[in-house]
Amino acid sequence: MSRSAAAPVSARRQIARLLWGLLALGAFLGFLALGHWQVERRAWKLDLIQRVDERVHADPLSAPRPADWASLNEDRDEYRPVRLQGHYLHDRDTLVQATTRLGGGYWVMTPLARDDGSVVLINRGFVAGRDADYARPEGPVSVAGLLRLSQPGGGFLRDNDPQADRWYSRDLDAIAAARGLETVAPYFVDVTGDPEAAPAAGPVPGLTVVGFHNNHLVYAVTWYMLALMVAAGALFVARHEFRPAPRGDKHHDRTGTH
Repeated sequence: MSRSAAAPVSARRQIARLLWGLLALGAFLGFLALGHWQVERRAWKLDLIQRVDERVHADPLSAPRPADWASLNEDRDEYRPVRLQGHYLHDRDTLVQATTRLGGGYWVMTPLARDDGSVVLINRGFVAGRDADYARPEGPVSVAGLLRLSQPGGGFLRDNDPQADRWYSRDLDAIAAARGLETVAPYFVDVTGDPEAAPAAGPVPGLTVVGFHNNHLVYAVTWYMLALMVAAGALFVARHEFRPAPRGDKHHDRTGTH
């Protein structure tokens, strides 16, 4: 093979090496960045868990009024203990499917009308069936519980179906529209209390699970391992590509004969 015939092949190979190297470098840096992002997310989540754990044991504050609704924030307000007064609108109850330590059933979401004309949906607790003859207190009531923000959309792989009155998440806007409620707070309240003291037919309060998924360390390790795999693969290929050619190959390139 002549030197002039070999030159185009060598140039194409150099371009391929460059493109492959850039791709490997991009993948390596990308995986490193994702790993670092998960480390930062883990630190944020641990801080959030600590703050919420401290928050749920604090003394309850008055539930936010309409003037404060726009400033509600998940990191600051979710699971905050609150108290409020009003009277229940039992004719507009909504049953939302739930899975608890007592098994499958429903959350009883009852609107509470306050003296300022606003309405707050109250998760009064758990009942086992849609036809349960649960307690329905009349007259003025005082409620204490944990503030929770709306859960729009539906549950896992299941959308809320207001027309069929099937609810898989506590989507406050959708529930308010279906029940003809106005001036509804963008939060609901999970009633706290002793589950053992609940009426036999329910609702059973105090079943809120205060928990957060925290798999960020696993994700971070995964991204870092992928970065190491890319680096190891690139090193292996580079050693193969850039190792000196055997003498016989050099002689072949120079003379064009075996």
